[in-house]
Amino acid sequence: MIGANILKIKEQIPASVQLIAVSKTKPVEAIQEAYDAGHRAFGENKVQELVSKYEVLPKDIEWHLIGHLQTNKVKYIAPFVHLIHSVDSLKLLETIDKEGRKNNRIVSCLLQFDVTNEETKFGFTPQEGFELLNSDAFKAFTFVRICGIMGMASNTDNEAQIAREFAQLHDCFNMVKDILDEQGKGADCMIRSYGMSGDYQLAIKQQSNMVRVGSAIFGSR
Repeated sequence: MIGANILKIKEQIPASVQLIAVSKTKPVEAIQEAYDAGHRAFGENKVQELVSKYEVLPKDIEWHLIGHLQTNKVKYIAPFVHLIHSVDSLKLLETIDKEGRKNNRIVSCLLQFDVTNEETKFGFTPQEGFELLNSDAFKAFTFVRICGIMGMASNTDNEAQIAREFAQLHDCFNMVKDILDEQGKGADCMIRSYGMSGDYQLAIKQQSNMVRVGSAIFGSR
């Protein structure tokens, strides 16, 4: 069923959109089943769970850290993580840069933006993102690569509101891309990671090119 679900979703989305299978709380056996069906990109919320799965699963898996990341946990994933989606502070970026330097490895990241009014969501406001990218501290980083943005829409059934928020996220991406282009760092900034199981089709209509899908692949938690 897992392999069939992945195939069904990939048939529904453009080839230009990357599917991240959100495997948080799911057993290793379920991830292996998706892997055996040819899928390689998986998203985890918690560092401890990600590390334990990394240790036992095939090493060509691309691991994405999509949950809120504490600075004291960065050191555990810096040696191998493919992409950190949830960068939401200068302090976190400083830690990622430091751990990247220790591992002699440039760590790919997305800046997380919050365009909702929900207190449970993390992320920069557009103004905060603008100030970060133009700061001297940001310009000094050498072991961080900003590859785009991540965000979520409000938890609502109002599709017009969801589409509007995804459009706001696309505006955030354009801002990030423009600033990085001015700094000569824009070549790697391509990723627009928004859209999940319930709204990924709406997200793709608003220019998302990376969707994070869990329950539609692995079943409800």
